[in-house]
Amino acid sequence: MDVLHERCVGVDISKKDAKVCVRTPSAKRRGSFTNQTTTWGSTTNAVLALRDHLLAAEVTLVVIEATSDYWKPFYYLLAEDLNVILVNARQVKNLPGRKTDVSDAAWLAQLGAHGLVRASFVPEQPVRELRDLTRTRTQMTRERGQIAQRLEKLLEDTGIKLAAVAADIMGVSGRAMLEALINGERDPQVLAELAKRRLRNKIPELTEALTGRFREHHAFLARLYLDQYDQLSGMIGQLDGRIEAAMAPFRPVLNLLDTIPGINQAVAEVIVAETGGDMSRFASAKHLASWAGVCPGHHESAGRSKNTRVRPGNPYLKGALGLAAFGAVRTKETYLQARYKRLTARRGPLRALVAVEHSIITAIWHMLTDGRPYHELGGAYFAQRDPERATRRAITQLNQLGYTVTLNPRETAA
Repeated sequence: MDVLHERCVGVDISKKDAKVCVRTPSAKRRGSFTNQTTTWGSTTNAVLALRDHLLAAEVTLVVIEATSDYWKPFYYLLAEDLNVILVNARQVKNLPGRKTDVSDAAWLAQLGAHGLVRASFVPEQPVRELRDLTRTRTQMTRERGQIAQRLEKLLEDTGIKLAAVAADIMGVSGRAMLEALINGERDPQVLAELAKRRLRNKIPELTEALTGRFREHHAFLARLYLDQYDQLSGMIGQLDGRIEAAMAPFRPVLNLLDTIPGINQAVAEVIVAETGGDMSRFASAKHLASWAGVCPGHHESAGRSKNTRVRPGNPYLKGALGLAAFGAVRTKETYLQARYKRLTARRGPLRALVAVEHSIITAIWHMLTDGRPYHELGGAYFAQRDPERATRRAITQLNQLGYTVTLNPRETAA
């Protein structure tokens, strides 16, 4: 096997230190190589000393295995002066029975020397900072939703069924009722009168639902939950402002993404933060879909396809695409809704949603590559593409309902 890098380094990283294997040509025997493995600390000064050591060794490639977040200080500091690539641990598994930190470092160096590793996508610093902001906002939004769920469980313990009547217990009406409960109000009729707008049409149902056993213990916990909810809401608002300022260079990309059904501003910001808004890093739309984890895997043996579950991918991008797909399938008279309905009947709703996610990410790649807005094909796209098949399907459905159908061609005006 050809050697592409005669002087290659493999780095296996842990929390406290890293095993570094330097693979260099042997001075004793031509065509052979020697491995020298040393241990280096993970502090900044130790990594800088490692960088000087590798520069002195004249290495041409450094292969780092992505381990949690421990790879970041090594990658950022070494990449300033060396050719460094980050590889996915799933793609560089060592041979069974040889799982040690030293052997892993040597294995990485060997794979890198022969060009058998594929570099992971590590964006530039502005995009990395944008990722930190959007990912933090995603986590805080989830935590805020969990607090609302805890509060709903607390009300269930008191026998108050506010969530069964009000769609959002953290809305204006729900918050007013919760604050009154915490302040000592127990009369269901008085609490129900705090309803606002359309919820006032449900005052009788609210009166019944607000009858329960709300004690001082529940008031104490509810106060904690509401304060925590408000604190997270304020932090999310600060993140929104910071993200909006950081998104200024990507405004043209956001405007293009906004033309896709189901994609709102928050989802578009996550897509830009995770992909960098630059499709040149991905060879094709299929590569982007695979990286996002919205394409089926391949597991074929003896001519039979076995497990074809979707591949693991970027969880934040995948979650954003899921939200976009949910919104797209609810948008009437669109291609994405028609595709979802077409696949749901024979593949089920979950797989149909993944197919819609795949369609969205494919459209994103082409849009950002060509700089063109989304072109809507329409809800009748599949029927117009194969009208005979659509006609047969409609006739079959009517026959199953007990009707006899006779087709007469429509006369066109002269």
